[in-house]
Amino acid sequence: MSKVVENWLYSKEHEWVEVLSETRVRVGITDFAQSQLGDLVFVELPQVGTEVVANQTMGTVESVKAVSDLFSPVSGKVVEVNSELEDSPEIINTDAYQKGWMIVVEISDPSELSELLTAKQYAEFALEE
Repeated sequence: MSKVVENWLYSKEHEWVEVLSETRVRVGITDFAQSQLGDLVFVELPQVGTEVVANQTMGTVESVKAVSDLFSPVSGKVVEVNSELEDSPEIINTDAYQKGWMIVVEISDPSELSELLTAKQYAEFALEE
């Protein structure tokens, strides 16, 4: 089973959400997602200032196997982007939950967080995949 971080939230599209404050969250893809994708060779992320919408495409990841869409788990404005991933997308493969974070979002609707899965729910969901 892939690693899951307790107290974080997860989407059914395999993104994780770390709540940083009442209005800010950090987003990335789960360990399960990166293991399914294989070696990542390219990541396209939204720019700072971009408005993202929950459950809508916010970028792509490309692996040696395929190109996959990234879906925003929350709505809001991108306030920070992990620029290290542009030159080293493989960081996600080695450290999906820390150095492999993708964006920080200033959320516009905090109630959307209640629609995400807990770590336990996500672990059960990922087992079914």
